[in-house]
Amino acid sequence: MSLADRRSLHTILLLWLLPLMAAFMLVAWFIHGVLLDRMTRDVVHERLHQEARFLEKQIRQHYPDVNPALNASPYFEDVFRHAYGIRTPAHRWMAPAELQSVLGPALDSARPALLNIEIPATDGDGGGRYIVLRQVFEIGGDAVVTVVAEDLAQLSQSQRELHIWTAFVALGLLAVLIGLVLLAVHLALKPIRQLRLSLEQLQQGRRKRLTLATPPEFDPLLYQINHLLDTLDNRLQRSRDALGNLSHSIKTPIAVIQQALEDTERPLDARYRAQLAERLSQIDRQLEAEMRRSQFAGPQAGQQAHPIAQARELLWMMGRLYRSIDFELHSELAEDFRWPIDEQDLSEILGNLLDNAGKWARRRVDLTIHTDQGALTLRVSDDGPGVADTERATLGTRGLRLDEQVPGHGLGLAILRDLVDRYHGAVTFRRSPRGGLQADVVLPPATE
Repeated sequence: MSLADRRSLHTILLLWLLPLMAAFMLVAWFIHGVLLDRMTRDVVHERLHQEARFLEKQIRQHYPDVNPALNASPYFEDVFRHAYGIRTPAHRWMAPAELQSVLGPALDSARPALLNIEIPATDGDGGGRYIVLRQVFEIGGDAVVTVVAEDLAQLSQSQRELHIWTAFVALGLLAVLIGLVLLAVHLALKPIRQLRLSLEQLQQGRRKRLTLATPPEFDPLLYQINHLLDTLDNRLQRSRDALGNLSHSIKTPIAVIQQALEDTERPLDARYRAQLAERLSQIDRQLEAEMRRSQFAGPQAGQQAHPIAQARELLWMMGRLYRSIDFELHSELAEDFRWPIDEQDLSEILGNLLDNAGKWARRRVDLTIHTDQGALTLRVSDDGPGVADTERATLGTRGLRLDEQVPGHGLGLAILRDLVDRYHGAVTFRRSPRGGLQADVVLPPATE
């Protein structure tokens, strides 16, 4: 999506909500019309059945003097509101008489039915639409046919007027709903406006962190932003500390070397050269350590690694480097298993553990990777000489080496501790089942 095609959240909500509301009101109005028409028909049908039963009762009471009895009954005239027709074997009546053309054909059949009769409009008449109920019963062996009819023209007109008024009411409600939606969208987007203002204040240096009373849906966003700011501050502080430590640690060796080079009266014998070389080696080790620490990413949102896949690659490399050592991986985790840690940091952790074990092992190094109580555990054990109980607590101390016969500067485990600490993890050393050293690194799933 190009920048020109982007729309604000306010616009997107309105573009979705307003047409949906209009469509909803239109569908509701259409359903109202259908239900109103069905309800009208049901009422008319029920009323026709009631009056058909009433007409049958009157006929049975006065048969065979049907016509005089019905015309003479005031109650019948007051109650009966529909047009009707009666056919007996001897007589045929129609009321009102002008509906003979409508009701006459309906009386010719002797089968009960509910009919819809349309009368086309003429020059002098607007036509009509009638619902006709035909009933058939017997009195003394004579078949009597009755029809009751109602003109739907007036009902249809009232129905249309009611439907039109409903449309006006729906439009009014739609206008009210649009106003409420605009107000709701404005209020719903208020936290976003506050967030934007807070970000501007953060950029201007007027605030250090985002602390807003926002809905719970914004909590992960605020947490990630504040976590990112904390990470940047920590990195800046670590960089300053590292530069300060580096400057302090190499200042004295550089001064000594400079003084030795400027002292033209003292000869550079072999012993003196060895001392200068040792000083330069110390500087090189300090630079190497700080360079490696500067590459640590630490916990970051969105960073994930594949511990099993990376472990296999490192074990293959270590096997090539230490050809007399067997490196074995033990894990029940899937090959595509992921863990929230930077790939380079995970390689640094595993690399230091395996390299240290490979230097001391006699024949075998075992790497075990598993999860326990939501944490990732990396366990490396070897069959080397091991480390005395009194000396295990000092492992990982910067610059400390327990055996000068093995190549290295004692920086690997120190760097390992620093890196694990950044992930709020833990490193423990103990005696391995094979007699050597066992190192356990436990990494929590995320920084709290």
